[in-house]
Amino acid sequence: MKKYIFILFVVIILGVVYGTNRVRINAELGFAEAQYTLGAMYRDGVGIPEDKAEAVKWFRLAAAKGHAEAQTNLGIMYYIGEGVTQDKTEAVKWYRLAAEQGFAWAQFNLGAALSRGDGVTQDKKEAVKWYRLAAEQGEARAQHSLGALFSKGDGVTQDKKEAVKWYRLAAEQGFADSQFFLGWSFFSGEGVSQDKKEAVKWYRLAAEQGFTEAQLRFGWLFYSGEGVTQDKKEAVKWYRLAAEQGNADGQDFLGFAFKYGEGVTQDHKEAVKWFRLAAEQGLAMSQMNLGFAFKYGEGVTQDSKEAVKWFRLAAEQGNSQAQLNLGISFYIGDGVTQDKKEAVKWYRLAAEQGDVYAQINLGRSLEIGDGVAQNKTEAAKWYRLAAEQGNAQAQMNLGGLLFNGDGVPQDKAEAVKWNRLAAEQGLSKAQFRLGSLLFNGDGVAQDKKEALKWFRLAAEQGFAEAQFILGWSFYDGDGVAQDKAEAVKWYRLAAEQELAQAQLSLGIMYLFGDSVLVDIKQAILLLKKAADKGIGDAYYYLGYIYEVGESIDKNLRIAKIYYYNAIEYNCSSSEICEDAKKRLKALE
Repeated sequence: MKKYIFILFVVIILGVVYGTNRVRINAELGFAEAQYTLGAMYRDGVGIPEDKAEAVKWFRLAAAKGHAEAQTNLGIMYYIGEGVTQDKTEAVKWYRLAAEQGFAWAQFNLGAALSRGDGVTQDKKEAVKWYRLAAEQGEARAQHSLGALFSKGDGVTQDKKEAVKWYRLAAEQGFADSQFFLGWSFFSGEGVSQDKKEAVKWYRLAAEQGFTEAQLRFGWLFYSGEGVTQDKKEAVKWYRLAAEQGNADGQDFLGFAFKYGEGVTQDHKEAVKWFRLAAEQGLAMSQMNLGFAFKYGEGVTQDSKEAVKWFRLAAEQGNSQAQLNLGISFYIGDGVTQDKKEAVKWYRLAAEQGDVYAQINLGRSLEIGDGVAQNKTEAAKWYRLAAEQGNAQAQMNLGGLLFNGDGVPQDKAEAVKWNRLAAEQGLSKAQFRLGSLLFNGDGVAQDKKEALKWFRLAAEQGFAEAQFILGWSFYDGDGVAQDKAEAVKWYRLAAEQELAQAQLSLGIMYLFGDSVLVDIKQAILLLKKAADKGIGDAYYYLGYIYEVGESIDKNLRIAKIYYYNAIEYNCSSSEICEDAKKRLKALE
């Protein structure tokens, strides 16, 4: 058996050698077809050693005799500079000679050169002429290019239907680019009735040929469930295929999938791997994502300096999220020397692109003059832009400026409007502010019941001031049926958050046994906490406890100190201050 295989091998080799010699003889005799064939053999290293210069020599001899394929191949050699000094003008000359003979490949190449202005003055109309001649002969690349020109209206009147016609002809020949664009046409309904199932068919055909844009698009369809049953695992499969071909968008999508566990087991290290590959190709979104990974130590050792490096690369490409995060890094000095002016610069760049959080940060910097000259009018402008995008924090901040007439004409009704919008989104501080406006009838008709509704919503989110006001309302029965037990509940919650007024109120209730059992120790504890925060009334009641000596040892010296501090720290009412003065005088 081995003997027969060897004999077969020898026969093949002899056949190649004989064939090569025959081609060479005919070429040397001046036969154009043989000259062209010999040129191709030298170009590709078939039967003889590869020699590009020798290929050019034989192509030129055949081309001079009018051989269209030789003219086209000689043009290509000049175009790419193989075997000859690159000369695109010379390339176009040979393309034209072959094209004028009706050779479709040359017609396409000439059309492409004219379309790009490559070796010839750019002329899109002339390009259309040659593309059409080649396309009508079934040249798929020309059909695709003609479709693209009709789609854009480039060198020809825009005609999406005509574009679809040419894309389809090329797509039916298996041309992946056209299959992708035909899929896009069916998906978007441009030039053809929208048909997402048909779009899926063409995307799949292109994707299966390894066309990365189609793989990405096909992956997105499975991710979103548009035109197909949603299947994130299938989406990851197609993203991976694009990513493994080095496509940066595919790498970024794959990184995203691993970061969030979308269609694949969550794996931050794997996410970082793919983000890095795309980031190193200059993809801004991946640079930003890699920055986040270093900032928070997800899948990589936490490194704020490295985070800043990647944020900056993305920011310099105009990525607004990276600009925002670079601004934050400069503002707090994380991974970089603190520089609030630099922070404001990056906030502004992101804000001008419509980034809501950058608009808020820029507005805040301008409002308080932090890293930039104070300008409340400018602050109001940025708050408004963010507020109009529905951001609750910006809505509340804008409401505050309008209420006080800071940087804008005072307009309390407008302030109420913006606070309400923020409150309806669940922002507890805005709920508290809206409650206060309704309770006092400031910029809106007074409505204490409505006010208490908003106070309760804020209080239930743990907003201490709202808990205190709600407790006070239940204690006094103002806007709600009096319920001192409920008052105690809300005072306690606010006091636990170290709100001085709540500590004072609850301390007084423990002192006098008001709806709770008398507990002097608890009263002293709460009143001291309030006094430490500068609440004059707390000093007054502490003085009273030590003067009277109820449940504790009387200590007039300490009582005098507390009364004195009550006067110094300003009591909440003239009556309490006057009583503190009288008691202090009586003790002297």
